[in-house]
Amino acid sequence: MPAIVIVGAQWGDEGKGKASDQLGTQVDYVVKFNGGNNAGHTVIVGEESFALHLLPAGILTPGCTAVIGNGVVVDLDVLFEEIAALEARGVDTSRLRISASAHIIPAYNKRLDSANERLLGKRKIGTTGRGIGPTYADKMNRIGIRIQDLFDPSILRQKVEGALHRKNAELVHIHGEEPFDVDDVTNELLSYADRIKPMVINVSATLNKALDDGETVVFEGGQAVMLDIDHGTYPFVTSSATTAAGACTGSGVGPRRIDRVVGVAKAYVTRVGEGPFPTELLDEAGDRLREVGGEYGTTTGRPRRCGWYDAVVARFATRVNSLTDIVLTKLDVLTGIEQIPVCVAYNIDDGRVEDMPENQSDMHHAEPIYEYLPGWDEDISHCREFSELPENAQKYILRLEELSGCRISSIGVGPERSQTIVRYPLMD
Repeated sequence: MPAIVIVGAQWGDEGKGKASDQLGTQVDYVVKFNGGNNAGHTVIVGEESFALHLLPAGILTPGCTAVIGNGVVVDLDVLFEEIAALEARGVDTSRLRISASAHIIPAYNKRLDSANERLLGKRKIGTTGRGIGPTYADKMNRIGIRIQDLFDPSILRQKVEGALHRKNAELVHIHGEEPFDVDDVTNELLSYADRIKPMVINVSATLNKALDDGETVVFEGGQAVMLDIDHGTYPFVTSSATTAAGACTGSGVGPRRIDRVVGVAKAYVTRVGEGPFPTELLDEAGDRLREVGGEYGTTTGRPRRCGWYDAVVARFATRVNSLTDIVLTKLDVLTGIEQIPVCVAYNIDDGRVEDMPENQSDMHHAEPIYEYLPGWDEDISHCREFSELPENAQKYILRLEELSGCRISSIGVGPERSQTIVRYPLMD
């Protein structure tokens, strides 16, 4: 049985939760391998809408084990709030598992995150202020605190003391903030130990054994390729590896075990926060996409920046992730637009560029070169076969497929689980 990686193929918010949730009805494990509660999934099941921030979408599928991998940074307060909210709505969370090596977001990093953004002023990154970046920085600086540290109070206190020696100096002398007390931070973290201990496993060993036993594992990425710390629009990126390769490092499963890589893309493009966005619309067309598409952040509520489909980004996502399939979402949002622009290349310094620019300055100055495709007026929300789509909608899909360099395996025509056209099954 396969190991399938699902990643965002744009700047995030593409509908990965819906894609992984649909696969979750057929799989044994759904694994979150990067990020934290700085992004979210909205999953609609029947008449109910679930907003997930830290938990994998597989938590909503009975019998599926949801796993938080070692590549994730965990806000313990958010984790247990989210568990409680789901259980209050009748969702069974008893199969949730978490890596002993996942890093914890301590309170001091949340305060530092917000303080650092204020200090940057006009040069701010546009982070969510949830402590994600500082926690990943601690991981690389080897002063981070991991889930397993909760079970050794002496070691935990030593690690908190070591981190606060540096953190308090920054808070007090640079930001003018009050320092944190070592005992207060340690005791707060220890208060979660008994609750989380039954969930903790060796994720790498568990997942590799599951694959050996013929079980199916889906790796659910947070954010998206254009926000990857190495390959995205740096420095306006997240702090983790968001590409398919991150699924391996964030879970302890080797690359030869991956069978399929699915990129999720909207039929247009959105992003939040600062940074370059060549097809961004600052007019009525952008407002229309935002309102019709409900483009407001699941986690932050921030209005998303909206633009037309960018095939340069799609080709880049296909290349760096080795995409085998694209799941296209929100095609229905484009209904009623007479002519739909699609960015096929960039104009940079009066030259046509069809590949993603390597130079950051070039990306900031890139101007989209559009191809215009005829739109459609018919309601497509009821369509369940490709042949049921209006002719122009079919042509739009086929042209995007050609421009993106990857087959479009399924098409979202509405927010619910059932509102999907499957052209090629993701699990053969």
